[in-house]
Amino acid sequence: MASAALLLPLLGAASPAEAIDPSTSRAAEATSLRRAFAAAAAEYHVPRSLLLGVSYLQSRWDTHGGAPSVTGGYGPMHLTDARTALAAAAHHSQGTEDARGDSARPARVPETRLPAGDEIPARLRTLPRAAELTGLGAEELRTDPAANIAGGAALLAAAQRSLGEPLSADPADWYGAVARFSGADDSATAAAYADDVYDVLRTGAERTTDDGGPVALAAVPGLAPRTAQLRETGLRTASTVGTECPTTVSCEWIPAPYEQFGDNDYGNHDLGGRPVAPSIKYIVVHDTEGGWEGVLNMVQDPTYVSWSYTLRSTDGHVAQHVKAKDVAWHAGNWYINAKSIGLEHEGFLAQPDSWYTEAMYRSSARLVKYLAARYGIPLDRQHILGHDTVPGPTTATVSGMHTDPGPYWDWRHYFELLDRPFTATARRGGGGLVTIRPDYLANQPVYTDCVTKGRPCAAHGSGAVRLYSDHDEKSALIKDIGQGSAPTTGVNDISSRVSTGQQYAVADQWGDWTAIWYLGQKAWFHNPKDQPTAVPAAGQVITPKDGRDSVPVYGRAYPEASAYPAGVPAQAVSPLPYTLPKGQKYVVGDKVPGEYYYAVTFATGSHQVVIGEDQYYEIQYGHRVAFVRAADVKLMSSTS
Repeated sequence: MASAALLLPLLGAASPAEAIDPSTSRAAEATSLRRAFAAAAAEYHVPRSLLLGVSYLQSRWDTHGGAPSVTGGYGPMHLTDARTALAAAAHHSQGTEDARGDSARPARVPETRLPAGDEIPARLRTLPRAAELTGLGAEELRTDPAANIAGGAALLAAAQRSLGEPLSADPADWYGAVARFSGADDSATAAAYADDVYDVLRTGAERTTDDGGPVALAAVPGLAPRTAQLRETGLRTASTVGTECPTTVSCEWIPAPYEQFGDNDYGNHDLGGRPVAPSIKYIVVHDTEGGWEGVLNMVQDPTYVSWSYTLRSTDGHVAQHVKAKDVAWHAGNWYINAKSIGLEHEGFLAQPDSWYTEAMYRSSARLVKYLAARYGIPLDRQHILGHDTVPGPTTATVSGMHTDPGPYWDWRHYFELLDRPFTATARRGGGGLVTIRPDYLANQPVYTDCVTKGRPCAAHGSGAVRLYSDHDEKSALIKDIGQGSAPTTGVNDISSRVSTGQQYAVADQWGDWTAIWYLGQKAWFHNPKDQPTAVPAAGQVITPKDGRDSVPVYGRAYPEASAYPAGVPAQAVSPLPYTLPKGQKYVVGDKVPGEYYYAVTFATGSHQVVIGEDQYYEIQYGHRVAFVRAADVKLMSSTS
C-alpha cells in the first residue's frame, strides 16, 4: 500500500499516501512530515507542490534530527542560523599539512579570522527571519520539522509579497520568490536555483526520508514558470568572463593572484601548460571548513594557498579561481596537485556531523561531469578523490594529511548525480572484488570527537564503513602504522574505514562478514546479505611479482633520478612506511609514468615537466590511494 502511494500526487486534498498504518512510529513520523507540508502550505498560501520542490532541493526532505548542515542550516527547509556553526579555523589553516605538498618549495600556512555576527550574510540568517514571520522560537524551528516547514513557507510567502505578486495557487507564478528564497545575490545563481526547483516539479520525486517513510511529489511535465519575474528581484549580474564552467551552473571568475612578494617568494599557485604538460588525471573534492566570504578572502591572498573552484552551500553558486592550465596548491601532495583540479565546498563544520545541501551536490556534480568530459578523467573513486583519499607524499607527511570531506559526504548520491551509480559488476562471490556501497541513511556507525573529544557524535547517515581485525565488532580496529597512533572512532580518524565507491580485493568470508586486503592487512567489515554494505565487482588487481616477499608503496609517482635534466634537482623516490606483502591483491586505478613538475620560481622559464621510464600503478591501498612501481608487481584479473 505504501509503495503504491508513492505514485500518487501530493497536491490538493490528502491522498492515500497519507493513509499509512500509524501503528509504527516511523510510518507515523513520515505521515506527520507530509501533513506538515500540507498544513504549512495552507496557512501561508503557498502551493504545496512548490513547498515540496523547494524542500527537496534544500534537503531532499530529510530532517537530520535537528543537526545543522555545513553552513548552519536546519531541517527540511534548510533554515540557516550560521551563528551556531562557526568553525574555529578554516580548512587550509588546520593541522600540519602543506597544501602545496612539494618539499622543493614549501608553501606557507595561512591564518584566518572568524566573521563577527553582524558580518554573516543574510542567506545564512534565514532562521531568525523565519522566527520573526511565524512567531515560533529559534529552537523549535531548528528541531521541529513541522515548525521548520512552516518557517520555510512563511519565507516564500514573504518573498512573493515583496515582489508584488499574489499568493497564487499556481506554482508557475512563484519563480521570482523561489529565486529570492535561494539567498543568492546575483540573478544567474538565483535563476539556476529556481530552475532546479522547477525541474524537480516537472519530473517529480519520491524517496524514503531519514524519518523512515516515503514522501512523493507527482510530476507536472508541462509546468512553465514565469521566468520573467527574475527581473523583479533586483539582483546583480555576475560576470562569467574568464570562467571554465558548464552552462548548467552559475559561475563567476574570482581569480587567485599570481604575484611575487618578499624575498623572491610568490603565490598562491603555479602557472602551467595543462592538460598537455602536466596532464590532468584527478578531481579532488574538499570542504572549506569556513564560510564563503572567508574562503574567498583566503584564495585571493597571494601569500598562501589556492584551489580551482569554490561551491556555495545554500544555492550551489560556483566561483572559479585558477585556470585549468595552472596548478593550484590544495591537496597537500605536489604530484596530485600538478595533475588535479580542486573543488572546495562551503562548510563551517564546527560540528563535523553535518550535512550538505542538494543544491550544492547538484551543482558540484554538473561541474565535475563537465571537467571529466573535457579532460578525459574517469568517473570513479580513484580519479574523483576526496581530500581524505589523497596520500601523504612522504612518511613525514602521512599523519598531517587532511580528512575532508569526511564520512558524512554522500558519495553514493553524488555518483548517481554523475550518472555513474555504483552497481554490482559480478555475481556474488564471483568477481573477487567488492565495491563499498552501504545504504547511506541506514548506515550510522558511531563516531566520536565531533564536539568534545571522546564524546559520541549525533546519530547520522554515513557513506563510510568501519574495519576490524576479526569478524567481530568487539575485535580491535585496523591500525594504520603511518598515523603513529592507535586507531579510534574519531570522526577524523580514517585509519580503519573504507568509503562508498572504493573497491578492494576480497581476502576472506565468514558468515555475514567480508575481509579485504587493506594497508597490508586482512580487514573485516560487516556485510549482511539482507542489508549489504558492499556489492560484488570484478576488475584488475596487482600483487607482488613471484619471488618478492613484499614491495614498497609510494605516495607519489616520481621519475627515476636519471630522468632529470641538468638544472632540475632529482626528487627522492621515497617509499611510505607501508608494504604490499606477497599473496595480497589491490585494485588498480591507472597506470602512469613517473612524472614531476618542476616549478619553484615566479618566472616560468625554468619550469619543466620531467617524465621518466619507470611506470607506476595507482592502487586503492587503504582509505587513501597509493602507488607501486610496475616493475615490482604483476597485473592480473581479480578472478585469477
